[in-house]
Amino acid sequence: MASKTSRDVLSRGLGVLRQAIREQPRIFTVAVVGSVLFGGMIIVSARVVGTVIGEVALPAISRGEVAAGTLALAAAALFGISVLRVAGIFGRRLGAGYMQYRLQASYRRRVTRRYLELPLSWHHRNSTGTLLSNANSDVEAAWYPIAPLPFAVGTLVMLVGAIVSLFATDWALALVGLAVFPALFALNVVYSRRMAPRQARAQRLRAEVSGIAHESFDGALVVKTMGREAQETARFADRAGELRDSLIAVGRLRGIFDPLLETLPSLGTLAVLVVGAFRLRQGAISVTELVSVAFLFTVLAFPVRAIGWVLAELPRSVAGWDRVRRVLDATGEMPYGQRVLDPASAGPATLTFRDVHFSYPPAEAHQVGAQVLGEVGFTVPAGRTVALVGPTGAGKSTIASLAVRLVDPDSGSVILDGVDVRELTAASLTGTVALVAQVPFVFDDTVRANIALDRPGIDDEAVWAALRLAEADGFVAALPDGLDTMVGERGTSLSGGQRQRLTLARALAGRPRLLVLDDATSAVDPRVEAAILAGLRSSTAEPGAPVASILVVAYRRATIALADEVIYVEQGRVLARGTHSELLATVPGYVDLVTAYEQAEVERAQESVYDDEVAPLPSGLEIEVDR
Repeated sequence: MASKTSRDVLSRGLGVLRQAIREQPRIFTVAVVGSVLFGGMIIVSARVVGTVIGEVALPAISRGEVAAGTLALAAAALFGISVLRVAGIFGRRLGAGYMQYRLQASYRRRVTRRYLELPLSWHHRNSTGTLLSNANSDVEAAWYPIAPLPFAVGTLVMLVGAIVSLFATDWALALVGLAVFPALFALNVVYSRRMAPRQARAQRLRAEVSGIAHESFDGALVVKTMGREAQETARFADRAGELRDSLIAVGRLRGIFDPLLETLPSLGTLAVLVVGAFRLRQGAISVTELVSVAFLFTVLAFPVRAIGWVLAELPRSVAGWDRVRRVLDATGEMPYGQRVLDPASAGPATLTFRDVHFSYPPAEAHQVGAQVLGEVGFTVPAGRTVALVGPTGAGKSTIASLAVRLVDPDSGSVILDGVDVRELTAASLTGTVALVAQVPFVFDDTVRANIALDRPGIDDEAVWAALRLAEADGFVAALPDGLDTMVGERGTSLSGGQRQRLTLARALAGRPRLLVLDDATSAVDPRVEAAILAGLRSSTAEPGAPVASILVVAYRRATIALADEVIYVEQGRVLARGTHSELLATVPGYVDLVTAYEQAEVERAQESVYDDEVAPLPSGLEIEVDR
């Protein structure tokens, strides 16, 4: 079984190397030419050294004098060989490094691009730490053998040349070479076989350590407020200890095999001297030939190691490649169509859900996904505001995700201005619809950069216009550097309500024709929320004309009352629709829900003091609440 696994790793590893060569053939050729030049010069240098000792040094010792011309010629030959060897090393290392780093950069881009293509359901099944590991350490591991690969290929060519040279010199010395070189190769294969499971386990543990670290850092607020620092540290230390032990096992095995790989060529040199002395006494070879062969075995020790380096890194390469291919071969992407909405339609868009069914895929392949939505159908007319109301888990956020095509329905259709969203180009869809999510995300950048996102046509005037609509211009103007203020990672220098208004301004800056708000103003004071919705319903450029159609997931009675129509959703189905007052009069479940929301809002208002400023506490902690 171990032998089969070893052969499988070797076969798959060689497949990874073939892929690398196919992708970078020219650079690989340059590196191999440099390596072959280096190896050729080693064989030539062995001949030259043997000649210098046998034909120059020994006669000079016998005569007691050195011919200056002969010595200068020998020195020039050795210098020329050294120059060519340096050129070979330069070409080999430059080509190998360039090839390795180009492949790593290329596959990081491919993995990241694939992340963006895959649906949210796929991301939900994979931790952020794993994704980071895929794009970083796994990509590096996959192409790690590329650095010694050209050297190893050049060494193979050199070994063939060395065997030919040995047979041309003496058959007995050639037999010594035939015994030593295959033994070196066999030792490298055994090394690779033993190393394979250790490298694979270490690569898996790297991803797990990265995942735990990212989760702990990302959830630092929960960790600290719940007093879980010691437990999280212990959890991380436990997995880091496993990684340490795994890497020690790798190092221990390397410590066993490295001396053996060093010793074999030395034993070969000793065998050459013993056999060569016997053949020299017989008159079968000359001193020049003996010195050349002995020197050849001496200098071959280091290059032959390159083959071992490649074989030793193949298990790690295969483990990394498998994890990278898992991302690149993942299915479920949502291809865009070719249709474009009429660019002349500058007004609000119409959104229609037509008999939509949706289920999130199961966590395991053998499981069946639970249905989230069934027979959902409603319309958001152009320029109107429609509120989605329902208990937790009713499917409101899923409807919002379907509206902006973060996911596709299992059946039915989501239609935008008469066109199925699956038929639209990416640019047409994102230019028409904008989502403001329940949890605001702010980049560690300036206010301006967070709103503009380098989108064309969004200048400072457009940024301020969006901030005014989002009722955020006041606090932004009060910031130390205005639009140039750095907001910190995830907007840590802002309060929750400020972050929500900033993300709302980001969506509005793109001038969407349909705005989907997934409880996007929950941290904002109800009066500010009412002002925001009123502003969205009436453009300042054209008084009375709405800025966009609005689909809003709402909880507060004041927000719901502003909507032209309310869609009441329960257990993934639309149970009722109408105005807020109509549903209050006819739907008991709706009355109970809105009343409960209103009571919770009153209790929060009694317990909290809304304040946009940061309130210092004696402990040094800071609490941020929004007015």
